[in-house]
Amino acid sequence: MNIFNDEDDYLVGTPKSNYFSISKSANQNIVEMELEKMLNRLAIAEKIMEEKGLEDEHERLLKSMVIDPELEARTNSLFIELVGNIVTQCE
Repeated sequence: MNIFNDEDDYLVGTPKSNYFSISKSANQNIVEMELEKMLNRLAIAEKIMEEKGLEDEHERLLKSMVIDPELEARTNSLFIELVGNIVTQCE
């Protein structure tokens, strides 16, 4: 199944917009599975931070890094990873 109209469609736009576009046309079971995997990773990271007593620092960083370029790059990387995981399973 080719979920792109053109092979290079996924190169246009932002990683976030590409994820939402692909998630609408891809197999929903795959999209849900990949999103669940990503949220499980987040839950594990939060659990580790709590166990190390880093919740307050985490909250502080969340508030202070809203427009941080490094945070934006990491977020984009996660969207790219999601898109890649979804696309490879839909081919």
